[in-house]
Order: sequence, then C-alpha cells, then structure tokens
Amino acid sequence: MFSVTVRDHMMIAHSFRGEVFGPAQRLHGATFVVDATFRRAGLDADGIVVDIGRATDRLRAVLGELTYRNLDDEPAFAGVNTTTEVLARTVADRLAEAAHAGDLGEGARGLAGITVTLHESHVAWASYERAL
Repeated sequence: MFSVTVRDHMMIAHSFRGEVFGPAQRLHGATFVVDATFRRAGLDADGIVVDIGRATDRLRAVLGELTYRNLDDEPAFAGVNTTTEVLARTVADRLAEAAHAGDLGEGARGLAGITVTLHESHVAWASYERAL
C-alpha cells in the first residue's frame, strides 16, 4: 500500500459536556496539527498516490471551515462533543467528499482510504481511518 501525507493546523474553541472532561467542560481553545494520509494499492497513471498540491489545498480548505471558530456555535456540531476523535472523523469525511467530487484530481478516484490524525500535543493524538 502506498501513502502520501500532507499536514496543516487549525485553532478552535469549544467546550465539552460530561463529568469525564473535568475542567474542559468550560470553554477553552485547542490548536491541532493535522495530518491527512491518502492510501492506495497502486500508483495512478502519473506514478503518484494523489496530487500533493491538491491534497494540501483541500486540507487547508476543510480546516478553514473550522479554524478560528467556536465549535459550540456551529450548527454542524449541535449536541456533539467535538472531541479530537470526532474532529478527526469530520475532517476525514470532508476530504472523502472532496475525493469523490473530483476535487483531488481524477487520479484520486483510485484512493483506497484516508486517515486523519489530529495532534493535540507532542505526546497525544487521535486518528480516524476510513475507506473510500
């Protein structure tokens, strides 16, 4: 399996519901380093997994819909704890939609899957992996 990973970051504000979250139940900020890994069994006709420029641009666009926002105020997250895991799935699903729509180029239609990892710090991160 071949893979290509692109990286960006996002800064958000949010709060959590539930005693398990302790002080994070209050509004707080988070900065995530975000890796998006695109996978496929074979390379496309150009000898690549995905166009790195297009993948970088699409990741930036997806994160641009989230960054500098209080996710508690976003209708898409109403009633949802926007944990690192939930945000990783959200980014992966939006990148998958872009791949299906052709926004990553025709070669990306052969992708087998996407994994998105959100790094909360240098010692903690969460990922979501999905098939395409």
